Amino acid sequence: MPIRKSAQTRSLNGAARFRPGWVPWLWVTLPVLAVISFYIYPFITTVYVSFTKTKPMGRIGRFVGIDNFTAVLSDPEFWQSLTNSLIYAVCVVPLMVLLPLLLALLVKSHVPGIGFFRALYYLPAISSLVVISLAWRYLLDQRGPINNMLASWGLDPVPFLSNQWMILFCAMIITLWQGLPYYMILYLSALANVDKSLYEAAELDGAGPIRRFLTVTVPGVKVMMFLVATLTTIGCLKIFTEVYLLGGSASPTKTLTMYIRDRIVDPTFGSLGQGDAASVCLFLITFGFIIASQSLQRKAEDS
Repeated sequence: MPIRKSAQTRSLNGAARFRPGWVPWLWVTLPVLAVISFYIYPFITTVYVSFTKTKPMGRIGRFVGIDNFTAVLSDPEFWQSLTNSLIYAVCVVPLMVLLPLLLALLVKSHVPGIGFFRALYYLPAISSLVVISLAWRYLLDQRGPINNMLASWGLDPVPFLSNQWMILFCAMIITLWQGLPYYMILYLSALANVDKSLYEAAELDGAGPIRRFLTVTVPGVKVMMFLVATLTTIGCLKIFTEVYLLGGSASPTKTLTMYIRDRIVDPTFGSLGQGDAASVCLFLITFGFIIASQSLQRKAEDS
């Protein structure tokens, strides 16, 4: 036993020899408490409240079973909001997967001044989404610079902020404009791991730029493409800030998160139980997509 203890002591560095045994547990305890306090407990509370009749700013009410889910799923506004969120995801996700990859291939080339271009283009990703949305709201206002320019050309003003589909379209532009630089960085890290000899071999075989892109680049960053698609879809299903700040509280376009907000914050006609029920539905939709995405990724890697 003494020999074994001496060997263990020699295997530790100087600091570890004098460290109390409870210190590692302390390092683990604080993050675990933070996760429980700010993630697990609110999630469990949300699920529980979704089965109760609870008003906003009130105490938890009596248990009503699945009545809240029945009321939410029978509400046409819920389905319209879900449809808007799904349309948002269907339009944004393919562009967010492809455009940052093309942009990464562009800035990956070694040309004079490319470092400045990378830094300049990354500015939207580190800017506040609220500030960006308010800036675009000013540009797209009925009396904003864009409509004033159209009027100077003799054209009618475009209802960017009053038409249901125009608000959704403008919010998509904001999401793409801010998200492209961030995902470009992710693709740059993935492209750095692609073997350059594959490009050389494809070029020797007579492959053009498009064929090299499809046969070398895309397979090389396939895992990153799945990751970008998953993250973007989750973000699109939870879209709120862009649409809300463009259209305001009386926006003709509502996403699923805006529907949840309206159900929760209205002190007169709102219902915290129904709002939480809609939140649980959003979680199930998002979780189902993640499971499907992981399954598709495993099949793609196996093939």
